[in-house]
Amino acid sequence: MRTVIDDRARLQRMLDFEAALARAEAAVGVIPADMATPIAEACKAQRFDMSAIAAAAPAAGNVLIPLVKALTAEVEAVNPEAAKWVHWGATSQDVIDTALVLELRAGLDALLADVERAIAGFLALAGRYRRTPTVARTWLQHALPMPFGLKVAGYAAALARSRDRLRRLRREALMLQFGGAAGTLAAFDERGLDVAERLGALLDLPVPDAPWHSHRDRLGEVASALAILSGTCGKIARDVSLLMQTDVGEVYEPAAPGRGGSSTMPHKRNPTASAAAVAAATIAPQLAATILGCEIQEHERAAGAWQAEWPTLPALLLVVSGALAAIVDIAEGLEIDNQRMRANLDMTHGQIMAEAVSMALARKIGKAEAHALLEEAARKAHAEKRHLQLVLADDPRVTEHLAPADISKLFEPLTYQGVSQLLIERQVAATQGIPVRR
Repeated sequence: MRTVIDDRARLQRMLDFEAALARAEAAVGVIPADMATPIAEACKAQRFDMSAIAAAAPAAGNVLIPLVKALTAEVEAVNPEAAKWVHWGATSQDVIDTALVLELRAGLDALLADVERAIAGFLALAGRYRRTPTVARTWLQHALPMPFGLKVAGYAAALARSRDRLRRLRREALMLQFGGAAGTLAAFDERGLDVAERLGALLDLPVPDAPWHSHRDRLGEVASALAILSGTCGKIARDVSLLMQTDVGEVYEPAAPGRGGSSTMPHKRNPTASAAAVAAATIAPQLAATILGCEIQEHERAAGAWQAEWPTLPALLLVVSGALAAIVDIAEGLEIDNQRMRANLDMTHGQIMAEAVSMALARKIGKAEAHALLEEAARKAHAEKRHLQLVLADDPRVTEHLAPADISKLFEPLTYQGVSQLLIERQVAATQGIPVRR
């Protein structure tokens, strides 16, 4: 992503626009046919002094004005006549916005590649651990048993939804910007749309119904999708960091020399990838909020809000890529401790199965009475430090309706998983674009 948002790459994208503009204008007869090649040949970033252009940008109002001046001089040195046709009829915002769109396209492609890796990693874990029981936690407390495969299948499915959003936005939101000074293409007489269509084809960008200089809703949608992706990464990372706690110890990030250590405590194995993902996911929504705030723009061209987008969108791409890279690392190398999962299921001495027993008993004596009975038994088991199954086995109100073998079966975690296996299959199918069926 650093390569995608590199300053020289951004400069080259602006020059790509200028080269394509000259070729499009020559193709439809706006400029002389032999003027396009000298202009296009000059549009190479390595031929320009980036420091000088950057230094001139604040006074000029944007980076494109000194760039066009430098490009004109570069063309003039080779072909003075062609220099007269540089940047013909376009405005600075056409070039800067289209370069931004090209940058976003490259950025989304980079993210999509990592999203696919993370999805594949979690799907593999879902298959491997689909029948491994673990603790489902609500309010950070033990709730019920669940298959660990269901948890990681949920991660894959959430990432797949972001993948689908990004794919759609790549097609629908990343549009050519081309409107001239005020969005009317007046400099081209009746040939403005002809130039736009040829320009869009050369840059492989859709041509919108009209220029969007001060309508930034598409960028707002892209920023929102990026923030959602970062949030999914943060959720996964938060779970992993909690599961890595010493007191839990059910999963671990990949191990490597020097990774996760402490400057003073040699025994530490810290969740460094998770911390990076959570940190990035904490920053991303604020950057997305800036882009949403930038939708409020004056009339046909903005003063201020447009400029605020320039540093924000690259920063958002970089932050989201950091969160996602950490999740790829986790998905492809997560270590699972099955025995610790089982030990944690037994930590509450059977109380994690209280709902299972309550629901079985409710079929005999009614839900309210069964719930009250199990609540009383759970308190007694806790006070006496006994296993809940033993307390229930001593209670004639329970044994009158449930045989010892039935009670024992109710304390096997995966006998009370509902439709978890079907849910795993449905989420796996969803990640693969397969219609979900019963």
